[in-house]
Amino acid sequence: MKSRIICLASLAVLSACTTMPPKNLENICQIFREKDDWYQATLTSARRWGVPIAVQMAIIHQESSFVADAQPPRPLILGFIPWFRSSSAYGYPQAKDETWADYQQKAGNGWADREDFADSCDFVAWYCATSNRKLGIPTSDTNNLYLTYHEGLGGYQRNSFLTKQWLMNTAQKVHQRALRYDAQLASCRQELEQKN
Repeated sequence: MKSRIICLASLAVLSACTTMPPKNLENICQIFREKDDWYQATLTSARRWGVPIAVQMAIIHQESSFVADAQPPRPLILGFIPWFRSSSAYGYPQAKDETWADYQQKAGNGWADREDFADSCDFVAWYCATSNRKLGIPTSDTNNLYLTYHEGLGGYQRNSFLTKQWLMNTAQKVHQRALRYDAQLASCRQELEQKN
């Protein structure tokens, strides 16, 4: 009985370790060294959808800071009573229920899980590729890809972001992070390729 409890406790600790965000979110090489299966996940998505690794990683960084079970905070009533969340956004990609279901059907990934990093990369790359195909946004244009990701295809077409200066500032920040990630990746890509 005692050994069974120790085993279960060890599994719980091991599970928690695998879902912890990387220690240094600002260096893509260090992220991939720490999370040794993440490079392959982003590379697979990049090859499937044509969306650069740095773009995928910059969007996920902004959406969840690489927290597997991230979700919007609950608003408080009277300052202390938790209320319902305003959005179903969840997981690494902060994908809403309906958008995730759309991805599962159209990308043929019915078992995909928003807490799974590989599935989340594939979702982000799929969404960006959809924006490219339907709106003509280049897959390297992280600024406009992020605006589309946040506002949806229809919202982007209606220029809904123009009334949200904070969102345009955030999109520019995501774009700059993608550029930094891409430059960093150039310095360690060969090392990562050799490990995979």
